[in-house]
Amino acid sequence: MKDRLTDALYGLGWSTVKKLPEPVAAGLGQRIADQVWKRRGKGVLRLEANLARVVPDASPRRLAELSRAGMRSYMRYWMESFRLPTWSPERIRTGFDVADVHHLKDGLADGRGVVLALPHMANYDLAGAWVTTRLGVPFTTVAERLRPETLYDRFVAYREGLGMEVLPHQGGSAFGTLARRLRAGGLVCLVADRDLSASGVEVEFFGERAKMPAGPARLAVQTGALLLPVTLWYDETPVMRGRVHPPVEVPASGTSAERAAAMTQEVADVFAAGIAEHPEDWHMLQRLWLADLEPRPAARSAARPVTGAPDGSGTEKR
Repeated sequence: MKDRLTDALYGLGWSTVKKLPEPVAAGLGQRIADQVWKRRGKGVLRLEANLARVVPDASPRRLAELSRAGMRSYMRYWMESFRLPTWSPERIRTGFDVADVHHLKDGLADGRGVVLALPHMANYDLAGAWVTTRLGVPFTTVAERLRPETLYDRFVAYREGLGMEVLPHQGGSAFGTLARRLRAGGLVCLVADRDLSASGVEVEFFGERAKMPAGPARLAVQTGALLLPVTLWYDETPVMRGRVHPPVEVPASGTSAERAAAMTQEVADVFAAGIAEHPEDWHMLQRLWLADLEPRPAARSAARPVTGAPDGSGTEKR
């Protein structure tokens, strides 16, 4: 029953919100965000706890302000995502302003393949749609299987409709497919600030230990592809902002695992700098640092979907 209700709510969002004028949808998103924030549910409290690491000198009042702004940013992501399939190509092209995109263009022009690694900031779906629309470059990404299956199908259809090739996260074939795309000179985009498997790499993140996916760095090591971190944020305008950071170079020595671990730490450092500049746009409503994680049965952990639901409950859906 809960799965069916969840699927129905997401279906309602995609069918109804996309019909609203953009200012109306934006206002609705802010009102929902403020109501969720006032309820102080698990997701909001976890967001504040995470932000306390990002802004360690923040007062309780400042943390509350940041978490409210964070929920508004998070709901802006959902309102945009519900409406994105109806945006015109011109609206997509003008909806994202990214600095230093030459790193991406140069890597693709060299034919060596590019891995873009992003944190859960602002709207990476819009960034992806911009890549396929403005740059005319298709890319491959990975999506965690969601429950119910119909919800997973909705997300896959949504992202494929934006021009993305979507592979399921579970199963052993995704890495091989990604590697083949890169060796052919293609583009791979991966959200990479929260580990979803037992193969994650421990990194230092805002002064504490956390785990992040090794996949982006492993792909770069094994295929010779360029690894580019990307950070995203919102401002007071309808245009999302972003930056493509300089390449994370493959270390000259060490085993493949050691080189991938060093590169993952460098990606974490870039993410940390971007998140510190725009903490309200980091949509991390789940536990991340090892000190916060509670032991969970392996089977249950492996079945968890990707990230938080728009109701702030901490149920992972994004």
